[in-house]
Amino acid sequence: MALPTFLPLAGALMPVALMCCALLFSLAGRSGPDLLWKRFGLLSWAALLCTLATLAWPAFVPATGSSPHSAWLAVTTLGAWMAALVQLLGTVIAAFSSRYLQGERGQARYVAAFAGVLASVHLLLLANHWLVLIAAWAMIGAALRHLLCFYPDRPFALLAAHKKRLADRLADAFLLVAAALAWREVGSGTLSDLWQHLAQMGATVPLQLSALCLVLAVILRTALFPAHGWLIQVMEAPTPVSALLHAGVVNLGGYVLIRFAPLLEAASAARWLLVAFGLATALLAGQVMLTRVSIKVRLAWSTVAQMGFMALECALGLYTLAALHLIGHSLYKAHTFLAASTVVQHSKLQMMRGSAANSLTGLSPASLIAAPVLAFACIALVQSFVMGGSWPWWWSSLLALAWAPLLWLALPQAGTLRTAASGVIAGLAMVTGLAAAASLAHALPFGVHDAPDDLAGIVTLVGMAAMYLFLLTLQLRPQALAAWRRSSYAGFYVDEFYTRLALRLWPTRWTPATPAAHFPTMMGAVPQAAAK
Repeated sequence: MALPTFLPLAGALMPVALMCCALLFSLAGRSGPDLLWKRFGLLSWAALLCTLATLAWPAFVPATGSSPHSAWLAVTTLGAWMAALVQLLGTVIAAFSSRYLQGERGQARYVAAFAGVLASVHLLLLANHWLVLIAAWAMIGAALRHLLCFYPDRPFALLAAHKKRLADRLADAFLLVAAALAWREVGSGTLSDLWQHLAQMGATVPLQLSALCLVLAVILRTALFPAHGWLIQVMEAPTPVSALLHAGVVNLGGYVLIRFAPLLEAASAARWLLVAFGLATALLAGQVMLTRVSIKVRLAWSTVAQMGFMALECALGLYTLAALHLIGHSLYKAHTFLAASTVVQHSKLQMMRGSAANSLTGLSPASLIAAPVLAFACIALVQSFVMGGSWPWWWSSLLALAWAPLLWLALPQAGTLRTAASGVIAGLAMVTGLAAAASLAHALPFGVHDAPDDLAGIVTLVGMAAMYLFLLTLQLRPQALAAWRRSSYAGFYVDEFYTRLALRLWPTRWTPATPAAHFPTMMGAVPQAAAK
């Protein structure tokens, strides 16, 4: 391997080595919590510098026409972006965790699992072979389980970890089948050889079956319906664990779909399967989120809906938008979870002042109807100036429906004309900014190429239009949807069925062996028998 090719690959492997060192320091157990977190912080900053150096490598070395790779590992442009993002989030979340967990027992175990997750994620981002991909994703789940069960006396945390482990094992089985089919057809387990085979020979039946198995594995790992329940119940874990999970780990499904874009483009059945699950997840989870009150639970349902949208973007062939969505969602969810306590403080201040937050009830019917039209006009105007009209028309319509709530206005009252005008201006400014960001995303060096599917886009547009009509009905006639509210609050009972099935297929004890000291006084004795 030539030296210019070897250097970025070695630099990309440095975060894996540094996080493994942090894991070993934690397992040694010879340091106090303060020294342990200090060492982990230094190693995290060093790993972040390595990821930034790898990301900046093409700016200093002339392009060779291909990314640095070996038979097992490869440095892709999107992978380098993701590595920098993951390590940045990991460094920030680790600093938050060092304060959040002060006085807690098991901090060394927490640091070891945290470092194991980051090391495994970096390895997955470098995977250029089926075996590396499968092993890295399995190690992420194994390390994450220790974080989810940081409080072993919380039954729902144990149940969520058990359901995730079942989903992971099924996903591993699908990935192994996908790898076996592709390996046998291509004659190699290297992903670079798979891309060459697809470019020369196209997708044969075994490769299309491989794509189907890959999509099923991503559905299970990315918490799409119906295997989404564990992502809701991990709210029992510490808040920084939720931030790491929702901002980094669960988004890996979107990265894998973008990485396997050549295979998805050649397998229409796999893309339509992704359209079905992605659209159903986005619509159903979006409805459930409207009925939840707990801030962390609403954020969890929001993540499920966003994962559905991300899978849908990949199914539609809009990989650049999916990559931008992935990065934006990661940054947003990390900030939101880490700042969740400020929402409680803000609510308490509002109650003390006697002011209530604005409700979505009492909206102007005219604004509900005009909002999509105004949003579409704004997006089309931005598109014509920035991109020259290269977006599919159905994608502009989808974005207009998604961003229309930014232009909703409350019913006019005395003296509120100026407030309404400022609300319209602010909404149009937000829609314009979002449209400009989405348009300029094509100029970012993600190293991905879009392949829009018009028929799938039209089907998705019909689904989103139905969702918007439902929201109109909910705002104009809320009393007629009482039965829907009950079903929606229960998550349409999908997770209940999945939980019963999971415990029947793989029975386990998901309650602690002895109840925690606070359980008998607060909620009675915790049942000791395993769920049946």
